[in-house]
Amino acid sequence: MRHHRGVVVLEGFHAVKHALRFGAEVRSVLVLDRDAALGFARTHAPDLVGEFERRAEVVGAGEFVERVGRSHPTGVAGFAERPAGGGEARRAPLVLLDNPRNLGNFGAVIRVAAGLGAGGVVSLGDVDPWHPNVLRGSAGLHFALPVRRLAGLDEVTGRVVAFDAGGVGLRGLEIPDDAVLAFGSERHGLSDAVRARADLVVSLPMRPKVSSYNLTTSVAMALYHWELFRQAS
Repeated sequence: MRHHRGVVVLEGFHAVKHALRFGAEVRSVLVLDRDAALGFARTHAPDLVGEFERRAEVVGAGEFVERVGRSHPTGVAGFAERPAGGGEARRAPLVLLDNPRNLGNFGAVIRVAAGLGAGGVVSLGDVDPWHPNVLRGSAGLHFALPVRRLAGLDEVTGRVVAFDAGGVGLRGLEIPDDAVLAFGSERHGLSDAVRARADLVVSLPMRPKVSSYNLTTSVAMALYHWELFRQAS
C-alpha cells in the first residue's frame, strides 16, 4: 500500500460519507459492489447518492486490500486530501488532548467533538492526530472540524479549563465559548505543564467508589455541559 504524502485513507462507507459531507477533497471512492454501495447511500446518506454514483470505482477484493491496506465489511473505501488546518476562527470550545496514547480513544474524541459542535481538537505529544487508527476511530469526522497537533503550549490561546478528579466541581460553572478544554492521557492524566497553564481545574460529577471515566466520555460530558449552558443563556 503506497499513498502520496498528505493523502489519507477513508475506511468504510461512513468515513467516505462524512468526508464528502464536510467538504473533503475526496480523490477516489473504491467499492466492491456498486449496487450494494448505492444501497448504503440510499438508506444512510440519501443526500450523497449522486456523489456515490459519480465517484464509485468498482475493484476486486485483492485490489481493494492492496490499495486500502485491509478489507472492510461495507466494501467501500476512499482517499482524501488532508486539510492544511491552523488559524481558524472559532465560536465553540477547543478540545486539547494532553499526550493521548490510545489511538482509538483519540478518534472517538474527534467523533464526539464533531457531534457536539466543538471548535476543534488539538493535541500535544508525539501521536499524529491523522494516524490511520485515529481516523478509523472518528469514522471520517476529522473533516467536520479542525484537527491538528500543537508544537507546544505556547500555541494555546484562550481560557484553559483543565479536567481532573481533584478540581472544583463542574456543576454550576459556565464554560465560555472560547475556552480550551484540556484532558490528560488515559494513564497519566494531566501533565504538570498543562496543569500549570490552566486557568481553572474542574472535575466531572462522579458517583463515590467509581475511579474514572473513559476519555471520550469525559470529553462528551464536558461539551454537553457547555452546550446546555449555551442553550439556557
